[in-house]
Amino acid sequence: MKNDISDLTETELASETVFKGRLMHVKCDRVRLPDGRESTREYIVHPGAVVVIPVFDNGDLLLERQHRYPLHRDFIELPAGKIDPGEDDLTCAKRELEEETGYTAAEWRAVTTIYPCIGYSDERLAFYLAKGLTEGEHGRDHDEFLEIFRLPFAEAMQWVKDGRICETKTVIGLFWLEKVLQQGW
Repeated sequence: MKNDISDLTETELASETVFKGRLMHVKCDRVRLPDGRESTREYIVHPGAVVVIPVFDNGDLLLERQHRYPLHRDFIELPAGKIDPGEDDLTCAKRELEEETGYTAAEWRAVTTIYPCIGYSDERLAFYLAKGLTEGEHGRDHDEFLEIFRLPFAEAMQWVKDGRICETKTVIGLFWLEKVLQQGW
């Protein structure tokens, strides 16, 4: 099948905020399509977030168990959180690790950035590997409740395989860590 449109860009003609909340807001834009016609695009504007892959010296992972209201169940996750306005990704990663878990890390490495919901959101997730962990005091938000725990990496991968770890950013982070450990990515 031949596609003769070389420029696939859609151009915003008008934009309307449909909903604005604490975390995100929903927009509906009128756009000009590459062939000149018009259409609408509904999407979520998100501030972006970081995901931290905290690894202890012996290879264990620091994970969280947190209740996620939209699905009405607990999930096992890597520490993560939204980027504040004007905050750079690494600063956010360091802040979120300490706020949620009480741990700080001596070594940080950027791993990857992904866009998890490109069909309906501009959200991006920046992943960081954190090593040289030191325990301290957490500073969770008043409405943030979670349990932190250590888990050997091999066991975490088994939990992915059997579905106990099924949250997207955590699965992606663990697969990236596997590549880092086994192939030196």
